[in-house]
Amino acid sequence: MKTIFNDFNNPQVAKLPDHLRQFVVDQDYSNYTALDHALWRYVMRKNISYLKNVADVSYLDGLEKTGITIDAIPNIKDMNDILGEIGWGCVCVDGFLPPSSFMEFQAYKVLVIAADIRQIEHIEYTPAPDIIHEAAGHAPIIADPMYAEYLRLFGEIGSKAISSSKDFELYEAIRHLSIVKEDPNTEANEIKEAELEISRIQQNMGEPSEMAKIRNLHWWTVEYGLIGDVSKPKIYGAGLLSSIGESESCLKDHVKKIPYSIEAANQPFDITEPQPQLYITPSYSYLTQVLEQFANGMALRTGGIEGVRKAIESQNTCTSEYSSGIQVSGTFNKLIESNGELIYLSTSSPTALAWQNKELVGHGKDYHKDGFSSPVGLLKGESMPLESMTIEQLSSLGIESSKWVDMEFESGVKVSGKLINIVKNMKGENILMSFEDCTVTYNEEALFLPEWGMYDMAIGQKITSVFSGAADRPVFSKDNPFVPSEKTHKINYSSKRKELHKLYQKVRDVRNGDLPNEAIYPVWVELVNYEEDWLCAIELLEICEDKILSSEIIEFLKKKNEESIKHLVEEGLSLVV
Repeated sequence: MKTIFNDFNNPQVAKLPDHLRQFVVDQDYSNYTALDHALWRYVMRKNISYLKNVADVSYLDGLEKTGITIDAIPNIKDMNDILGEIGWGCVCVDGFLPPSSFMEFQAYKVLVIAADIRQIEHIEYTPAPDIIHEAAGHAPIIADPMYAEYLRLFGEIGSKAISSSKDFELYEAIRHLSIVKEDPNTEANEIKEAELEISRIQQNMGEPSEMAKIRNLHWWTVEYGLIGDVSKPKIYGAGLLSSIGESESCLKDHVKKIPYSIEAANQPFDITEPQPQLYITPSYSYLTQVLEQFANGMALRTGGIEGVRKAIESQNTCTSEYSSGIQVSGTFNKLIESNGELIYLSTSSPTALAWQNKELVGHGKDYHKDGFSSPVGLLKGESMPLESMTIEQLSSLGIESSKWVDMEFESGVKVSGKLINIVKNMKGENILMSFEDCTVTYNEEALFLPEWGMYDMAIGQKITSVFSGAADRPVFSKDNPFVPSEKTHKINYSSKRKELHKLYQKVRDVRNGDLPNEAIYPVWVELVNYEEDWLCAIELLEICEDKILSSEIIEFLKKKNEESIKHLVEEGLSLVV
Protein backbone atom coordinates (compact mmCIF):
# COMPACT_ATOMS: atom_id res chain seq x y z
CA MET A 1 0.00 0.00 0.00
CA LYS A 2 2.79 2.43 0.86
CA THR A 3 4.41 1.78 -2.50
CA ILE A 4 1.24 2.80 -4.32
CA PHE A 5 1.02 6.12 -2.52
CA ASN A 6 4.72 6.85 -2.80
CA ASP A 7 4.30 6.66 -6.56
CA PHE A 8 1.94 9.64 -6.53
CA ASN A 9 3.29 13.15 -6.21
CA ASN A 10 -0.17 14.55 -5.53
CA PRO A 11 -1.14 16.53 -2.42
CA GLN A 12 -4.82 15.53 -2.53
CA VAL A 13 -3.99 11.82 -2.61
CA ALA A 14 -1.47 12.34 0.19
CA LYS A 15 -4.28 13.65 2.44
CA LEU A 16 -6.37 10.49 2.21
CA PRO A 17 -6.93 8.83 5.61
CA ASP A 18 -6.25 5.15 6.19
CA HIS A 19 -9.92 4.13 6.14
CA LEU A 20 -10.09 5.33 2.52
CA ARG A 21 -6.61 4.15 1.55
CA GLN A 22 -7.67 0.56 2.21
CA PHE A 23 -9.82 0.74 -0.95
CA VAL A 24 -6.91 1.79 -3.19
CA VAL A 25 -5.35 -0.81 -5.50
CA ASP A 26 -2.40 -0.77 -7.86
CA GLN A 27 -3.34 -0.05 -11.47
CA ASP A 28 -0.72 -2.55 -12.72
CA TYR A 29 -0.58 -0.92 -16.14
CA SER A 30 1.24 -3.89 -17.67
CA ASN A 31 -1.88 -6.02 -17.24
CA TYR A 32 -3.73 -4.17 -20.00
CA THR A 33 -3.65 -6.15 -23.22
CA ALA A 34 -3.26 -4.70 -26.70
CA LEU A 35 -6.96 -5.53 -27.20
CA ASP A 36 -7.74 -3.39 -24.15
CA HIS A 37 -5.87 -0.46 -25.68
CA ALA A 38 -7.64 -1.02 -29.00
CA LEU A 39 -10.99 -1.02 -27.22
CA TRP A 40 -10.04 2.26 -25.50
CA ARG A 41 -9.03 3.76 -28.87
CA TYR A 42 -12.29 2.74 -30.52
CA VAL A 43 -14.47 4.18 -27.76
CA MET A 44 -12.46 7.39 -27.52
CA ARG A 45 -12.34 7.95 -31.30
CA LYS A 46 -16.04 7.25 -31.60
CA ASN A 47 -16.87 9.43 -28.60
CA ILE A 48 -14.80 12.40 -29.67
CA SER A 49 -16.13 12.18 -33.21
CA TYR A 50 -19.70 12.21 -31.92
CA LEU A 51 -19.42 14.10 -28.65
CA LYS A 52 -17.81 17.18 -30.16
CA ASN A 53 -21.32 18.07 -31.34
CA VAL A 54 -23.40 17.01 -28.34
CA ALA A 55 -21.21 17.16 -25.21
CA ASP A 56 -20.94 20.24 -23.04
CA VAL A 57 -17.95 22.37 -23.97
CA SER A 58 -16.45 21.71 -20.53
CA TYR A 59 -15.95 18.05 -21.50
CA LEU A 60 -14.02 18.77 -24.67
CA ASP A 61 -11.91 21.42 -22.94
CA GLY A 62 -11.32 19.04 -20.05
CA LEU A 63 -10.01 16.22 -22.22
CA GLU A 64 -7.08 18.41 -23.19
CA LYS A 65 -6.55 19.79 -19.68
CA THR A 66 -6.51 16.36 -18.03
CA GLY A 67 -4.12 14.87 -20.58
CA ILE A 68 -6.43 12.04 -21.64
CA THR A 69 -5.49 10.84 -25.11
CA ILE A 70 -7.08 8.66 -27.75
CA ASP A 71 -4.31 6.13 -28.32
CA ALA A 72 -3.72 4.56 -24.90
CA ILE A 73 -5.39 3.82 -21.61
CA PRO A 74 -4.30 6.57 -19.21
CA ASN A 75 -1.65 5.89 -16.60
CA ILE A 76 -2.90 6.91 -13.15
CA LYS A 77 0.51 8.29 -12.20
CA ASP A 78 0.45 10.63 -15.18
CA MET A 79 -3.15 11.64 -14.48
CA ASN A 80 -2.22 12.54 -10.92
CA ASP A 81 0.49 14.89 -12.13
CA ILE A 82 -2.01 16.68 -14.36
CA LEU A 83 -4.98 16.64 -12.00
CA GLY A 84 -2.75 17.99 -9.25
CA GLU A 85 -2.48 21.23 -11.22
CA ILE A 86 -6.23 21.79 -10.84
CA GLY A 87 -6.33 20.73 -7.18
CA TRP A 88 -7.54 17.16 -7.64
CA GLY A 89 -6.07 13.67 -7.61
CA CYS A 90 -7.07 10.14 -8.55
CA VAL A 91 -6.57 6.57 -7.35
CA CYS A 92 -7.49 3.12 -8.66
CA VAL A 93 -10.07 1.03 -6.83
CA ASP A 94 -11.60 -2.41 -7.27
CA GLY A 95 -15.01 -1.83 -8.86
CA PHE A 96 -17.98 -0.27 -7.07
CA LEU A 97 -17.26 1.32 -3.68
CA PRO A 98 -19.84 1.71 -0.91
CA PRO A 99 -21.66 5.01 -1.66
CA SER A 100 -20.50 6.78 1.52
CA SER A 101 -16.84 5.92 0.85
CA PHE A 102 -17.13 6.87 -2.82
CA MET A 103 -18.50 10.27 -1.82
CA GLU A 104 -15.90 10.77 0.88
CA PHE A 105 -13.18 10.39 -1.77
CA GLN A 106 -14.91 13.21 -3.65
CA ALA A 107 -14.89 15.34 -0.50
CA TYR A 108 -11.10 14.91 -0.45
CA LYS A 109 -11.08 15.96 -4.14
CA VAL A 110 -9.86 12.55 -5.24
CA LEU A 111 -11.44 10.82 -8.22
CA VAL A 112 -11.75 7.04 -7.87
CA ILE A 113 -11.05 5.09 -11.05
CA ALA A 114 -11.86 1.43 -11.51
CA ALA A 115 -8.65 -0.16 -12.73
CA ASP A 116 -10.37 -2.71 -14.99
CA ILE A 117 -11.59 -2.04 -18.51
CA ARG A 118 -14.78 -3.47 -19.98
CA GLN A 119 -14.72 -6.56 -22.18
CA ILE A 120 -15.19 -6.06 -25.92
CA GLU A 121 -18.55 -7.82 -25.64
CA HIS A 122 -19.71 -4.83 -23.55
CA ILE A 123 -17.97 -2.12 -25.55
CA GLU A 124 -21.07 0.09 -25.75
CA TYR A 125 -22.10 -0.07 -22.11
CA THR A 126 -21.21 -1.98 -18.98
CA PRO A 127 -22.96 -1.90 -15.58
CA ALA A 128 -19.54 -2.25 -13.95
CA PRO A 129 -17.41 0.84 -13.37
CA ASP A 130 -14.31 0.77 -15.56
CA ILE A 131 -11.45 3.02 -16.58
CA ILE A 132 -13.33 4.24 -19.67
CA HIS A 133 -16.23 5.40 -17.53
CA GLU A 134 -14.12 6.88 -14.73
CA ALA A 135 -11.18 8.40 -16.61
CA ALA A 136 -12.79 9.36 -19.92
CA GLY A 137 -16.18 10.13 -18.36
CA HIS A 138 -15.58 11.77 -14.98
CA ALA A 139 -12.09 13.27 -15.14
CA PRO A 140 -12.49 15.80 -18.00
CA ILE A 141 -15.47 17.61 -16.44
CA ILE A 142 -13.67 18.32 -13.16
CA ALA A 143 -11.42 20.70 -15.07
CA ASP A 144 -14.42 23.06 -14.91
CA PRO A 145 -14.05 24.91 -11.55
CA MET A 146 -17.78 25.30 -10.88
CA TYR A 147 -18.51 21.65 -11.58
CA ALA A 148 -15.47 20.54 -9.57
CA GLU A 149 -16.75 22.47 -6.56
CA TYR A 150 -20.18 20.87 -6.96
CA LEU A 151 -18.53 17.45 -6.98
CA ARG A 152 -16.49 18.24 -3.85
CA LEU A 153 -19.50 19.63 -1.99
CA PHE A 154 -21.60 16.67 -3.05
CA GLY A 155 -18.97 14.37 -1.57
CA GLU A 156 -18.85 16.34 1.65
CA ILE A 157 -22.63 16.29 2.09
CA GLY A 158 -23.29 12.87 0.58
CA SER A 159 -20.78 11.07 2.79
CA LYS A 160 -22.81 12.28 5.81
CA ALA A 161 -26.16 10.98 4.47
CA ILE A 162 -27.68 8.33 6.73
CA SER A 163 -28.14 4.89 5.18
CA SER A 164 -30.81 2.37 6.05
CA SER A 165 -29.94 -1.10 7.28
CA LYS A 166 -30.87 -2.39 3.80
CA ASP A 167 -28.68 -0.02 1.76
CA PHE A 168 -25.44 -1.95 2.16
CA GLU A 169 -27.21 -5.21 1.32
CA LEU A 170 -28.44 -3.63 -1.93
CA TYR A 171 -25.00 -2.20 -2.65
CA GLU A 172 -23.37 -5.63 -2.35
CA ALA A 173 -26.03 -7.19 -4.59
CA ILE A 174 -25.48 -4.49 -7.26
CA ARG A 175 -21.73 -4.90 -6.98
CA HIS A 176 -22.09 -8.67 -7.37
CA LEU A 177 -24.25 -8.27 -10.50
CA SER A 178 -21.76 -5.85 -12.06
CA ILE A 179 -18.92 -8.30 -11.39
CA VAL A 180 -20.56 -11.43 -12.79
CA LYS A 181 -22.06 -9.60 -15.75
CA GLU A 182 -18.65 -8.29 -16.82
CA ASP A 183 -17.03 -11.73 -16.58
CA PRO A 184 -17.46 -13.51 -19.94
CA ASN A 185 -17.10 -16.86 -18.17
CA THR A 186 -20.22 -16.37 -16.04
CA GLU A 187 -23.13 -18.72 -16.68
CA ALA A 188 -26.42 -17.08 -17.74
CA ASN A 189 -28.29 -18.56 -14.77
CA GLU A 190 -25.87 -16.89 -12.32
CA ILE A 191 -26.56 -13.50 -13.88
CA LYS A 192 -30.29 -14.16 -13.71
CA GLU A 193 -30.03 -15.10 -10.04
CA ALA A 194 -28.08 -11.91 -9.31
CA GLU A 195 -30.76 -9.82 -11.02
CA LEU A 196 -33.52 -11.56 -9.07
CA GLU A 197 -31.66 -10.93 -5.81
CA ILE A 198 -31.51 -7.20 -6.53
CA SER A 199 -35.23 -7.22 -7.32
CA ARG A 200 -35.98 -9.04 -4.06
CA ILE A 201 -34.00 -6.55 -1.99
CA GLN A 202 -35.51 -3.54 -3.75
CA GLN A 203 -39.01 -4.78 -3.04
CA ASN A 204 -38.24 -4.87 0.69
CA MET A 205 -36.28 -1.64 1.08
CA GLY A 206 -39.00 0.29 2.87
CA GLU A 207 -38.91 4.10 2.93
CA PRO A 208 -35.87 5.35 0.98
CA SER A 209 -33.06 6.60 3.20
CA GLU A 210 -31.15 9.85 2.90
CA MET A 211 -28.38 7.94 1.18
CA ALA A 212 -30.78 6.36 -1.32
CA LYS A 213 -32.18 9.78 -2.21
CA ILE A 214 -28.85 11.56 -2.54
CA ARG A 215 -27.56 8.67 -4.66
CA ASN A 216 -30.49 9.39 -6.97
CA LEU A 217 -29.35 13.01 -7.22
CA HIS A 218 -25.82 11.83 -7.97
CA TRP A 219 -27.05 9.47 -10.67
CA TRP A 220 -29.22 12.04 -12.45
CA THR A 221 -26.46 14.66 -12.43
CA VAL A 222 -22.89 13.36 -12.18
CA GLU A 223 -23.64 10.10 -13.99
CA TYR A 224 -26.54 10.83 -16.34
CA GLY A 225 -26.95 14.59 -16.46
CA LEU A 226 -27.82 16.87 -19.36
CA ILE A 227 -27.19 20.63 -19.36
CA GLY A 228 -28.48 23.68 -21.18
CA ASP A 229 -31.68 24.31 -23.09
CA VAL A 230 -34.47 21.74 -22.73
CA SER A 231 -35.03 21.73 -26.48
CA LYS A 232 -31.38 21.06 -27.31
CA PRO A 233 -29.41 19.94 -24.24
CA LYS A 234 -25.77 18.91 -24.08
CA ILE A 235 -24.28 15.90 -22.28
CA TYR A 236 -22.15 16.18 -19.12
CA GLY A 237 -22.96 12.99 -17.16
CA ALA A 238 -20.06 10.51 -17.12
CA GLY A 239 -22.31 7.50 -17.72
CA LEU A 240 -23.49 9.04 -20.98
CA LEU A 241 -20.09 10.37 -22.01
CA SER A 242 -18.51 6.93 -21.64
CA SER A 243 -21.29 4.95 -23.33
CA ILE A 244 -21.04 5.03 -27.12
CA GLY A 245 -24.52 3.53 -27.29
CA GLU A 246 -26.43 5.64 -24.79
CA SER A 247 -24.67 8.91 -25.66
CA GLU A 248 -26.50 8.73 -28.99
CA SER A 249 -29.84 7.28 -27.89
CA CYS A 250 -30.22 9.58 -24.87
CA LEU A 251 -30.87 12.66 -27.01
CA LYS A 252 -33.64 11.04 -29.03
CA ASP A 253 -37.29 11.81 -28.40
CA HIS A 254 -38.14 8.47 -26.76
CA VAL A 255 -36.06 9.48 -23.72
CA LYS A 256 -38.12 11.90 -21.65
CA LYS A 257 -36.31 15.17 -20.78
CA ILE A 258 -37.22 16.75 -17.42
CA PRO A 259 -36.02 20.08 -15.96
CA TYR A 260 -33.75 19.19 -13.03
CA SER A 261 -35.11 19.80 -9.54
CA ILE A 262 -35.04 18.30 -6.07
CA GLU A 263 -37.77 15.91 -7.25
CA ALA A 264 -35.01 13.87 -8.91
CA ALA A 265 -34.13 12.62 -5.40
CA ASN A 266 -37.27 10.51 -5.50
CA GLN A 267 -36.59 8.97 -8.92
CA PRO A 268 -34.83 5.56 -8.60
CA PHE A 269 -32.64 4.14 -11.35
CA ASP A 270 -31.63 0.81 -12.85
CA ILE A 271 -27.93 0.41 -13.64
CA THR A 272 -28.57 -2.49 -16.00
CA GLU A 273 -30.90 -0.71 -18.43
CA PRO A 274 -30.82 2.46 -20.57
CA GLN A 275 -32.44 5.35 -18.72
CA PRO A 276 -36.06 6.13 -19.76
CA GLN A 277 -35.80 9.73 -18.55
CA LEU A 278 -33.04 12.27 -18.00
CA TYR A 279 -32.82 15.58 -16.16
CA ILE A 280 -31.56 18.85 -17.62
CA THR A 281 -29.88 21.51 -15.47
CA PRO A 282 -29.56 25.05 -16.83
CA SER A 283 -26.05 25.39 -15.36
CA TYR A 284 -23.53 23.78 -13.03
CA SER A 285 -24.26 26.44 -10.40
CA TYR A 286 -27.91 25.33 -10.37
CA LEU A 287 -26.76 21.82 -9.40
CA THR A 288 -25.29 23.28 -6.22
CA GLN A 289 -28.54 25.15 -5.48
CA VAL A 290 -30.55 21.91 -5.63
CA LEU A 291 -27.92 20.09 -3.55
CA GLU A 292 -28.13 22.77 -0.86
CA GLN A 293 -31.92 22.54 -0.91
CA PHE A 294 -31.70 18.80 -0.34
CA ALA A 295 -29.03 19.15 2.36
CA ASN A 296 -31.23 21.58 4.29
CA GLY A 297 -33.69 18.75 4.85
CA MET A 298 -31.07 16.20 5.95
CA ALA A 299 -30.51 15.22 9.57
CA LEU A 300 -27.03 16.66 9.08
CA ARG A 301 -28.58 20.13 9.25
CA THR A 302 -31.85 19.55 11.10
CA GLY A 303 -30.74 17.21 13.93
CA GLY A 304 -33.48 16.75 16.51
CA ILE A 305 -35.54 13.73 17.38
CA GLU A 306 -36.16 12.79 13.74
CA GLY A 307 -32.43 12.79 13.07
CA VAL A 308 -31.77 10.43 15.98
CA ARG A 309 -34.62 8.20 14.81
CA LYS A 310 -32.93 7.91 11.41
CA ALA A 311 -29.67 7.01 13.14
CA ILE A 312 -31.40 4.27 15.17
CA GLU A 313 -33.16 2.87 12.09
CA SER A 314 -29.88 2.75 10.15
CA GLN A 315 -28.29 0.29 12.64
CA ASN A 316 -24.95 1.73 11.55
CA THR A 317 -22.42 4.07 13.12
CA CYS A 318 -23.79 7.61 13.24
CA THR A 319 -22.94 10.82 15.05
CA SER A 320 -25.25 13.05 17.10
CA GLU A 321 -23.94 16.54 17.77
CA TYR A 322 -25.18 18.55 20.75
CA SER A 323 -25.65 22.32 20.72
CA SER A 324 -22.45 22.60 22.80
CA GLY A 325 -20.57 21.00 19.90
CA ILE A 326 -19.80 17.68 21.61
CA GLN A 327 -20.24 14.78 19.18
CA VAL A 328 -21.31 11.26 20.14
CA SER A 329 -20.41 8.56 17.59
CA GLY A 330 -21.71 5.01 17.81
CA THR A 331 -24.64 2.78 16.93
CA PHE A 332 -27.69 4.46 18.44
CA ASN A 333 -30.27 2.11 19.89
CA LYS A 334 -32.66 4.14 22.03
CA LEU A 335 -34.17 7.57 22.57
CA ILE A 336 -36.58 8.91 25.12
CA GLU A 337 -38.98 11.67 24.18
CA SER A 338 -41.39 13.86 26.09
CA ASN A 339 -44.02 16.04 24.45
CA GLY A 340 -42.40 15.41 21.09
CA GLU A 341 -38.96 16.52 22.28
CA LEU A 342 -35.83 14.41 22.56
CA ILE A 343 -34.73 14.20 26.19
CA TYR A 344 -32.34 11.22 26.30
CA LEU A 345 -30.36 9.08 23.86
CA SER A 346 -28.08 6.06 24.03
CA THR A 347 -25.78 3.88 21.96
CA SER A 348 -25.26 0.13 22.23
CA SER A 349 -21.83 -0.15 20.61
CA PRO A 350 -18.31 1.07 21.37
CA THR A 351 -18.68 4.85 21.25
CA ALA A 352 -16.36 7.83 20.87
CA LEU A 353 -16.79 11.46 21.89
CA ALA A 354 -15.39 14.32 19.84
CA TRP A 355 -15.47 18.06 19.31
CA GLN A 356 -15.07 19.65 15.88
CA ASN A 357 -14.47 16.16 14.45
CA LYS A 358 -11.48 15.50 16.74
CA GLU A 359 -11.76 12.74 19.31
CA LEU A 360 -11.60 13.90 22.94
CA VAL A 361 -8.56 12.51 24.71
CA GLY A 362 -9.54 9.49 26.80
CA HIS A 363 -12.99 9.18 25.26
CA GLY A 364 -12.49 6.74 22.41
CA LYS A 365 -14.15 3.42 21.63
CA ASP A 366 -11.96 1.51 24.08
CA TYR A 367 -13.11 3.65 26.99
CA HIS A 368 -16.81 3.73 26.05
CA LYS A 369 -16.73 0.12 24.89
CA ASP A 370 -20.18 -0.73 26.29
CA GLY A 371 -21.97 2.24 24.78
CA PHE A 372 -22.95 5.71 25.96
CA SER A 373 -26.06 7.55 27.16
CA SER A 374 -26.88 11.11 28.07
CA PRO A 375 -29.76 13.56 28.61
CA VAL A 376 -30.59 16.44 26.28
CA GLY A 377 -32.18 19.74 27.35
CA LEU A 378 -32.32 22.50 29.94
CA LEU A 379 -32.08 22.16 33.70
CA LYS A 380 -35.42 22.53 35.50
CA GLY A 381 -36.29 26.16 36.12
CA GLU A 382 -33.34 27.48 34.12
CA SER A 383 -33.56 29.42 30.84
CA MET A 384 -29.79 29.41 30.27
CA PRO A 385 -28.42 26.26 28.64
CA LEU A 386 -26.08 24.23 30.83
CA GLU A 387 -23.31 24.56 28.23
CA SER A 388 -23.33 28.36 28.54
CA MET A 389 -23.11 28.62 32.31
CA THR A 390 -19.98 30.01 33.95
CA ILE A 391 -18.21 28.38 36.90
CA GLU A 392 -19.95 30.87 39.19
CA GLN A 393 -23.39 30.17 37.74
CA LEU A 394 -22.87 26.43 38.06
CA SER A 395 -21.65 26.87 41.62
CA SER A 396 -24.80 28.82 42.50
CA LEU A 397 -26.79 25.75 41.44
CA GLY A 398 -24.64 23.48 43.60
CA ILE A 399 -22.70 22.11 40.64
CA GLU A 400 -19.04 22.00 41.66
CA SER A 401 -16.20 19.61 40.97
CA SER A 402 -15.35 17.11 43.77
CA LYS A 403 -18.79 17.61 45.33
CA TRP A 404 -22.01 15.66 45.33
CA VAL A 405 -24.38 17.04 42.72
CA ASP A 406 -28.13 16.58 42.24
CA MET A 407 -29.47 17.83 38.91
CA GLU A 408 -32.95 17.63 37.49
CA PHE A 409 -33.66 18.44 33.87
CA GLU A 410 -36.80 20.14 32.61
CA SER A 411 -37.76 16.76 31.11
CA GLY A 412 -37.72 15.03 34.48
CA VAL A 413 -34.40 13.23 33.96
CA LYS A 414 -32.44 13.27 37.24
CA VAL A 415 -28.66 12.92 37.64
CA SER A 416 -27.13 12.38 41.07
CA GLY A 417 -23.47 11.66 41.79
CA LYS A 418 -20.06 13.02 42.69
CA LEU A 419 -18.91 15.44 39.99
CA ILE A 420 -15.30 14.62 39.10
CA ASN A 421 -14.60 16.86 36.14
CA ILE A 422 -16.08 19.41 33.73
CA VAL A 423 -14.66 19.50 30.20
CA LYS A 424 -14.88 22.74 28.26
CA ASN A 425 -14.38 23.34 24.54
CA MET A 426 -12.11 25.94 22.97
CA LYS A 427 -14.89 28.50 23.27
CA GLY A 428 -15.12 28.02 27.02
CA GLU A 429 -18.46 26.20 26.83
CA ASN A 430 -19.21 23.17 29.01
CA ILE A 431 -19.43 20.03 26.89
CA LEU A 432 -18.95 17.08 29.27
CA MET A 433 -19.35 16.24 32.96
CA SER A 434 -17.98 13.07 34.57
CA PHE A 435 -19.50 11.54 37.73
CA GLU A 436 -18.64 8.81 40.22
CA ASP A 437 -21.30 6.82 42.12
CA CYS A 438 -23.86 8.20 39.70
CA THR A 439 -27.51 7.34 39.33
CA VAL A 440 -29.60 8.57 36.39
CA THR A 441 -33.37 8.09 36.43
CA TYR A 442 -36.45 9.08 34.48
CA ASN A 443 -39.95 8.42 35.83
CA GLU A 444 -38.46 5.94 38.32
CA GLU A 445 -36.70 4.07 35.49
CA ALA A 446 -32.99 3.60 36.10
CA LEU A 447 -30.99 4.78 33.10
CA PHE A 448 -27.59 4.48 34.79
CA LEU A 449 -26.48 2.89 38.07
CA PRO A 450 -23.33 3.44 40.19
CA GLU A 451 -22.05 -0.12 39.69
CA TRP A 452 -21.76 0.55 35.95
CA GLY A 453 -18.72 2.76 36.55
CA MET A 454 -17.99 6.36 35.64
CA TYR A 455 -20.91 8.28 34.13
CA ASP A 456 -19.90 10.72 31.40
CA MET A 457 -22.70 13.14 30.56
CA ALA A 458 -22.69 15.05 27.27
CA ILE A 459 -23.98 18.58 27.67
CA GLY A 460 -26.32 20.34 25.29
CA GLN A 461 -29.75 21.93 25.10
CA LYS A 462 -30.57 20.12 21.86
CA ILE A 463 -29.23 17.88 19.11
CA THR A 464 -28.29 20.15 16.22
CA SER A 465 -26.95 17.59 13.76
CA VAL A 466 -27.07 13.85 13.09
CA PHE A 467 -25.02 12.27 10.33
CA SER A 468 -23.66 8.99 9.06
CA GLY A 469 -20.29 7.75 10.27
CA ALA A 470 -18.06 8.87 13.09
CA ALA A 471 -17.09 12.45 13.80
CA ASP A 472 -13.37 11.61 13.81
CA ARG A 473 -13.45 9.05 11.00
CA PRO A 474 -9.70 8.42 10.69
CA VAL A 475 -9.54 7.38 14.37
CA PHE A 476 -12.91 5.68 14.73
CA SER A 477 -13.07 3.91 11.37
CA LYS A 478 -9.79 1.99 11.31
CA ASP A 479 -11.83 -1.15 10.81
CA ASN A 480 -14.35 0.02 8.22
CA PRO A 481 -17.31 -2.40 8.29
CA PHE A 482 -18.41 -1.34 4.80
CA VAL A 483 -15.60 -2.94 2.83
CA PRO A 484 -16.99 -5.20 0.09
CA SER A 485 -16.36 -8.89 0.63
CA GLU A 486 -16.39 -9.84 -3.07
CA LYS A 487 -13.53 -8.82 -5.35
CA THR A 488 -13.82 -8.20 -9.08
CA HIS A 489 -12.94 -11.22 -11.19
CA LYS A 490 -9.61 -11.43 -12.93
CA ILE A 491 -10.51 -12.77 -16.35
CA ASN A 492 -9.06 -16.13 -17.33
CA TYR A 493 -8.64 -15.91 -21.08
CA SER A 494 -8.69 -18.99 -23.28
CA SER A 495 -5.53 -19.92 -25.19
CA LYS A 496 -7.22 -18.83 -28.43
CA ARG A 497 -8.07 -15.43 -26.92
CA LYS A 498 -4.47 -15.04 -25.79
CA GLU A 499 -3.27 -15.72 -29.34
CA LEU A 500 -5.68 -13.03 -30.56
CA HIS A 501 -4.16 -10.61 -28.05
CA LYS A 502 -0.78 -11.24 -29.69
CA LEU A 503 -2.19 -10.19 -33.06
CA TYR A 504 -3.52 -6.98 -31.52
CA GLN A 505 -0.06 -6.36 -30.05
CA LYS A 506 1.63 -6.72 -33.42
CA VAL A 507 -0.79 -4.22 -34.95
CA ARG A 508 -0.07 -1.87 -32.07
CA ASP A 509 3.68 -2.33 -32.56
CA VAL A 510 3.34 -1.38 -36.23
CA ARG A 511 1.38 1.75 -35.29
CA ASN A 512 4.03 2.72 -32.74
CA GLY A 513 6.85 2.15 -35.22
CA ASP A 514 8.28 -0.85 -33.40
CA LEU A 515 7.56 -3.14 -36.37
CA PRO A 516 7.63 -2.38 -40.12
CA ASN A 517 4.33 -1.99 -41.96
CA GLU A 518 4.96 -5.28 -43.75
CA ALA A 519 4.33 -7.07 -40.45
CA ILE A 520 0.60 -6.61 -40.97
CA TYR A 521 0.46 -9.28 -43.70
CA PRO A 522 1.03 -12.32 -41.47
CA VAL A 523 -1.36 -10.74 -38.91
CA TRP A 524 -4.09 -10.63 -41.55
CA VAL A 525 -3.46 -14.23 -42.56
CA GLU A 526 -4.04 -15.34 -38.97
CA LEU A 527 -6.84 -12.89 -38.22
CA VAL A 528 -9.27 -14.36 -40.71
CA ASN A 529 -9.39 -17.43 -38.45
CA TYR A 530 -11.05 -15.33 -35.74
CA GLU A 531 -14.50 -14.92 -37.20
CA GLU A 532 -15.89 -13.42 -34.00
CA ASP A 533 -13.38 -10.56 -34.03
CA TRP A 534 -13.91 -7.27 -35.81
CA LEU A 535 -11.95 -4.65 -33.86
CA CYS A 536 -8.49 -5.96 -34.78
CA ALA A 537 -9.49 -5.78 -38.44
CA ILE A 538 -10.51 -2.12 -37.93
CA GLU A 539 -7.15 -1.45 -36.28
CA LEU A 540 -5.37 -3.23 -39.15
CA LEU A 541 -7.27 -1.31 -41.79
CA GLU A 542 -6.33 1.99 -40.17
CA ILE A 543 -2.59 1.44 -40.68
CA CYS A 544 -2.71 -0.61 -43.90
CA GLU A 545 -0.83 0.99 -46.82
CA ASP A 546 -1.70 -1.72 -49.36
CA LYS A 547 -4.88 -0.86 -51.30
CA ILE A 548 -5.55 -4.48 -52.30
CA LEU A 549 -5.23 -5.68 -48.70
CA SER A 550 -7.37 -2.77 -47.50
CA SER A 551 -10.13 -3.89 -49.88
CA GLU A 552 -9.92 -7.44 -48.52
CA ILE A 553 -10.22 -6.19 -44.95
CA ILE A 554 -13.19 -3.99 -45.83
CA GLU A 555 -14.97 -6.92 -47.50
CA PHE A 556 -14.22 -9.07 -44.45
CA LEU A 557 -15.78 -6.44 -42.19
CA LYS A 558 -18.84 -5.86 -44.36
CA LYS A 559 -19.74 -9.52 -43.92
CA LYS A 560 -20.15 -8.95 -40.18
CA ASN A 561 -23.94 -8.94 -40.18
CA GLU A 562 -24.59 -10.00 -36.58
CA GLU A 563 -27.08 -7.56 -35.11
CA SER A 564 -24.97 -6.97 -31.99
CA ILE A 565 -21.87 -5.78 -33.88
CA LYS A 566 -23.00 -4.67 -37.36
CA HIS A 567 -23.43 -1.01 -36.33
CA LEU A 568 -20.11 -1.08 -34.45
CA VAL A 569 -18.32 -2.26 -37.57
CA GLU A 570 -20.04 0.36 -39.71
CA GLU A 571 -19.10 3.11 -37.28
CA GLY A 572 -15.54 1.81 -37.12
CA LEU A 573 -15.27 1.88 -40.92
CA SER A 574 -16.58 5.44 -40.98
CA LEU A 575 -13.72 6.43 -38.68
CA VAL A 576 -10.92 4.94 -40.77
CA VAL A 577 -12.11 4.87 -44.40
